[in-house]
Amino acid sequence: MPKILIVDDDRNTAKLLQTLLELDGFEVSTASRGETALEMAQEIKPDVFLVDYHLTDMEGIDLVVALRDSPLFATTPIVMASGLNVEDSALGAGANKFLFKPFEPGKLADLFYELIG
Repeated sequence: MPKILIVDDDRNTAKLLQTLLELDGFEVSTASRGETALEMAQEIKPDVFLVDYHLTDMEGIDLVVALRDSPLFATTPIVMASGLNVEDSALGAGANKFLFKPFEPGKLADLFYELIG
């Protein structure tokens, strides 16, 4: 079962995505803060990350850079999402894909399966 770590400070969004992705066969963990996500990532070693651009303790871009600096996650797929047009910044920081909010949650499973092979 592929593992996903959702990093989003909007708990309602994170819970909704968790429920939908679990129905699609993923093991889903959530974190509302970037620092928490870094700690959790070391433990659960997700197959893919979904990171919101704005977090309460750091920018999602900083989390992506920190993940890419770790040999453990240098090549792990990262999808960044935002309501702002920050696609160039997200991809430049190392994200594999960018989703403009609001996005269709039902299409996430196919995207994640595509990214992790």
